[in-house]
Amino acid sequence: MKTSLEVEYWVVTEDGDLTAPGSLLDSSEQIDAEFVEPMLEIKTTPCETHAELRDELYQHVGHAVDAAREQGKRLVPLGTPLDATPRDIPYRESKTESTELQREIIGPAFDNARFCAGTHVHFEQSNVVDQLNALTAIDPAFALVNTAAHHRGTELTACTRPFLYRSCCYEHFPEQGQLWSYVDSVDEWEERLESAFEAFREAARARGVDPAAVEEAYDPYDAVWTPIRLRDSFPTVEWRSPDTALPGQVLELAQQVRSVVERADEYGVNIAASDGGTERVSGRKNETETETATATAVELTSDRNSRRRGRGPITLPSFETVEQTVQTAIHEGCSDPAVEGYLRKLGFDPTRFDSPADRHRDGPLSRRRARRLRLRAADRLEADVRRATVRSRI
Repeated sequence: MKTSLEVEYWVVTEDGDLTAPGSLLDSSEQIDAEFVEPMLEIKTTPCETHAELRDELYQHVGHAVDAAREQGKRLVPLGTPLDATPRDIPYRESKTESTELQREIIGPAFDNARFCAGTHVHFEQSNVVDQLNALTAIDPAFALVNTAAHHRGTELTACTRPFLYRSCCYEHFPEQGQLWSYVDSVDEWEERLESAFEAFREAARARGVDPAAVEEAYDPYDAVWTPIRLRDSFPTVEWRSPDTALPGQVLELAQQVRSVVERADEYGVNIAASDGGTERVSGRKNETETETATATAVELTSDRNSRRRGRGPITLPSFETVEQTVQTAIHEGCSDPAVEGYLRKLGFDPTRFDSPADRHRDGPLSRRRARRLRLRAADRLEADVRRATVRSRI
């Protein structure tokens, strides 16, 4: 299953102040501008293997780090800038019409999005329904790489970026920016897209925005910014929840997520009902075994032989459980035993991750300390790239 990554980084001066990337955007075709000035995005091409993805990401990030250094700039892998005001993070002068329309339609709450830097993981579309449903259950795994607990100098919550998106930016537009429930078919997903698009157009009318302008700037696929999206133009299934983080951590997360998604793609999923039974089944290989597993509602974690072999459909928790775990993950991170246990049941190994956000969850931050922490994060990024470079030469 081909996989690709998009990772956003803040750009700062050697003093840690946020700054525009300038000519960094011209240094590689794999570097893109973002809708705010002090940020850029590094993207990979779709890769067949994890080794290929690893080599490509480190190559592009290493190039960007070196180019930034030559210009007296640094790249910072933090989910928020920790302490910054809207004045510190201006919208790009060449911002697209779609950005302007979002600001008009969503209103002042959209400004929360400008404080967020994230990672997007793309998977080649195959058995799309099972991929969508597996990623929906996986969503709390964003807590494995949370890199920022602060916003505008205040400690908000363990995972501040998803909190800003879901509880602030899209609070009143849940169909545009919050997690959708499981689906039974691609048709059902597309019906939801159409419904969400119509709601967006209605909101535009209520704000005095010409609906024709909305239809010209967007199609239904592009008018949702939910944690999981189908991208019609690639085509991929995209997971958008994680913070930006060190390349090594992003790659570890992508590998573990891909393992679960590939199993769901190959063998299908069982979806548990809220009462503990099995609500829905989608299995493709070894249908007799699938029916038996369905009848007994065997959880992935209790099916030791299946887990060891990596075979058989995965039993996903009820969507109610997913939603509860997402909220706990946002507020407590992986330090909460329930979140850690949930992720282990899905096949994740939380010991492979190190959350920088946990290192400075100690109350308010001054602007001076925020600058210092941004520079420390830049140091960690450069050290991670150096280690990868050394390993590649051995």
